Amino acid sequence: MSQTPLPPPPSTSFYSDNTSGMAPAVLEALAAANAGPAHAYGDDELTERVRARFRELFGDQATALLCWGGTGANLVGLATLVRPYEGIICPATAHVNVDECGGPERFLGSKLIDVPTTDGKLHPADVEAQLGALGDVHHVQPGAISLAQSTEYGTVYSVEELAAVCGAARRAGLRVHVDGARLANAVAALGTDVRRITTDLGVDVLTFGGTKNGIACGEAVVFLDPELATAGRFHQKQAAQLPSKTRFVAAQLDALLAEDRWLDHARHANTMAQRLATTVEGVPGVEITQAVDANAVFARLPRASVERLRTWSEFYVWQPGRGDDPCDEVRWMTSFQTTEADVDRFAAGVAAVLTG
Repeated sequence: MSQTPLPPPPSTSFYSDNTSGMAPAVLEALAAANAGPAHAYGDDELTERVRARFRELFGDQATALLCWGGTGANLVGLATLVRPYEGIICPATAHVNVDECGGPERFLGSKLIDVPTTDGKLHPADVEAQLGALGDVHHVQPGAISLAQSTEYGTVYSVEELAAVCGAARRAGLRVHVDGARLANAVAALGTDVRRITTDLGVDVLTFGGTKNGIACGEAVVFLDPELATAGRFHQKQAAQLPSKTRFVAAQLDALLAEDRWLDHARHANTMAQRLATTVEGVPGVEITQAVDANAVFARLPRASVERLRTWSEFYVWQPGRGDDPCDEVRWMTSFQTTEADVDRFAAGVAAVLTG
């Protein structure tokens, strides 16, 4: 029996928001930064302007250090929070735990205390369950928590959820780190001020992502506790995260932050994910597995359909089915470059394969 023909594949990829290119304004800013000389290692006017933008966002006490990428930025931030005998409580699905090749353990000498979750979120009970080790010399001492906002499952902590888990950490004397690779998507989803979910809740340090939101390379580590910033500069250099020509990272972030482009990009990506979820949720054989809060759609599909779809338009298999399970859990990511036509074409391909 012949297979149902598929429509032309979408012009953009649903594999990851990392597959997107650069926003036009960012590309223009990068070219403009190339004119003339500038001091190296962040001692230039453009980098200082970006630091001022971060102070406007997070408060006058905030210090932003510009890094090459997300893994390095997380290492710089976490290095200021824990000592080698202390551990970092995080969800088992956390990027620092799964996708950074053991970087935190190697470079910090600190254990990641990963806890299972169903939605990618860390909850107060998860933190409190690890506190029995405090004071026992035979056990790694919990020293900090690390949470991602939005999470690796595309879910977003509400303000109340964040307040609860940060409060649990604070009561236990633990520091708080936020992996903000997709912080823009969370802020856009919540419709709130970024300070309300960071500075106001006592977050110590966060990473601010740009690579997934319209720039070519570069993230910021933002220290909200001024006492940590001095040590952070030395960790940044040791971790090879101090760009010599920092102005080129600064130029990109400056363009992203100007005119709230970082939020506009995130709103668009979130809207495209909602459109995709709404369009495919009625297709027989598609089961949406997580709340579509930000720019990710997680779904279970019959394994027999997954490979044909991936050959047509690539996407990520998040969790292959095990044993007799006939389905795979997949992830579809949207970005600032995803169009309505891309979403509709992709959804049409899913429907063609699953109903054909």
